[in-house]
Amino acid sequence: MDIRNRDGVIHRYDYKPEAIFYGNGLRHFGVELEIDGAGQSREHAQQILAAANREAEHLYVKTDGSLDDGLELVSHPMTLDYHLSTMPWANVLEKSRALDYTSHKAGTCGLHVHISRKAFGITEEEQEAAIARLVYFVEHFWSEVLRFSRRTQSQADRWAARYGVKLTPQDTKKHLKDTHMGRYMAINLTNYHTVEVRIFRGTLKLNTFLSTLQFVNHLCDIAVYLSDKELENMSWHEFLNSIREPKLIQYLKERNLYKNEPVNTEEDD
Repeated sequence: MDIRNRDGVIHRYDYKPEAIFYGNGLRHFGVELEIDGAGQSREHAQQILAAANREAEHLYVKTDGSLDDGLELVSHPMTLDYHLSTMPWANVLEKSRALDYTSHKAGTCGLHVHISRKAFGITEEEQEAAIARLVYFVEHFWSEVLRFSRRTQSQADRWAARYGVKLTPQDTKKHLKDTHMGRYMAINLTNYHTVEVRIFRGTLKLNTFLSTLQFVNHLCDIAVYLSDKELENMSWHEFLNSIREPKLIQYLKERNLYKNEPVNTEEDD
């Protein structure tokens, strides 16, 4: 049964409330997590919202036409630290599993991370240069990023396509200005206030979820703090050397991306 926007519980796909920012700083991440297979019932949405919003209004729920019979869970923008230490993601994911939703296993679901454009610089020129470095990194290390994402190539082609590899970040910047590819790109640049990283497959596994946010944070660091030349000369293993977070290192090992140190892992939900 499709129950939409009754009593403000499940909103239409185009619903955009006034953003509530959690945590201090300019780098905020807004998360869109798609879950599928257990319906669009008001009761399910209420239970998930209760798990998320006990202390504050962290999350709202929308419909999504790309799902078979599910929901899209959307967070207000939060700093990475707030996501990791305060936002009750463990409760949200556990409740979604208990209600028989899946995300990774559904094959229809994505995990999208919106980054505030202000995180890339104060001026438009600074933002454009940093965003070009972000896109350059994703294109240059596409095979590694795709493996991290858990998407298949065909899923990426449909929902998170490539812009194409360019020789330098400056070439990438020019290409982005000259190209109008729409929103179904690995890095969606059509939003006025945010840059959306769309490449990740959905998940209800907590370590995968939090590791994805940490990974996006590292991508922001590269985009903001490295020069074009430093980025051009950087290898994947040099990128790995900047990573210190144990959960993220564990996930990279699970995906066979961390210095040839694979480990056994449980399947994502």
